[in-house]
Amino acid sequence: MQIDFLGMQAFLCIVEQGGFLPAATHLNLSQTAVSHRLRKLEDSLGMKLLTRTTRAITLTDAGRALLPRVRKAMQELELSYDTVRQHAGSAPRWLVFGCLPTLATTQLSPALLRFAAQHPDISVRVLDDSIGEIAEHVHNGTAAFGVSLASSNRFGLDMDVFAEEPFVLACPPRHRLARARVVDWERLRGEPLIRISLPAGNAATIDDALGDRRLQFRWAYEAQHTSIALDFVANGLGLTVVPALSATKAPGVVTRPLAGPAVARHLAVVTRRGAVLAPAAQAMRDLLVVQIRDRLAAVHERRA
Repeated sequence: MQIDFLGMQAFLCIVEQGGFLPAATHLNLSQTAVSHRLRKLEDSLGMKLLTRTTRAITLTDAGRALLPRVRKAMQELELSYDTVRQHAGSAPRWLVFGCLPTLATTQLSPALLRFAAQHPDISVRVLDDSIGEIAEHVHNGTAAFGVSLASSNRFGLDMDVFAEEPFVLACPPRHRLARARVVDWERLRGEPLIRISLPAGNAATIDDALGDRRLQFRWAYEAQHTSIALDFVANGLGLTVVPALSATKAPGVVTRPLAGPAVARHLAVVTRRGAVLAPAAQAMRDLLVVQIRDRLAAVHERRA
């Protein structure tokens, strides 16, 4: 059953204010609007609540029975409203943004520490999801922005490309390729390779770079997450190709640059079309961009 709160409000106000005109003034409505609300309530109940003469408003038996219940319901509603409003005033402020797991694992903590020092009153929720999920979070307003890949999306989000991240070979420290300055893809023929499946976006980037040559390699294992693939490498199951920043803290793994071809992905901040970020969100976005750029600069220096 649908509850007619506006009708009950009009009914209670007419009784307490002593008539339709004072009720209309109290509610900042026209007298016609108040009459319409009462009539709609009476129609839904199937009975009259008030009788009106030229001099007075009188409650019917049904009106007298309903009045105390309406008054109590409205008091409870006002109390609930005040409680929610007070909670909103004292509840912590939240900043929500999306970030690819391969970046969140290694790059978020330093930026978050700086943000906490600048904005100690703001709590942060990180949605470490896939490219498609981050786009959806930003589109529906769940996330203020997302740190993702520069790729097409069905939502038409704005893409601000801010860095190019190379892919690297990840191998155990004692593997023969660990001593190479740069590894050509041809040297990976016959090696057991670990593929990271499509949800992470890595496999598609590698496939696009290799073209038909990807069929010439031995993909011995497949994992859905980069962290799992790196664990396989550390335990000697094979080698994998990952974005450079995702392997910076992987134990038991060393990385080497790749060539013939070099593989890279473009990192971007995604926002709703034409959206202007709030100051705190803009600050978090800038800290992340600087953090990632600085780490990539360090990677390029080691390769030089």
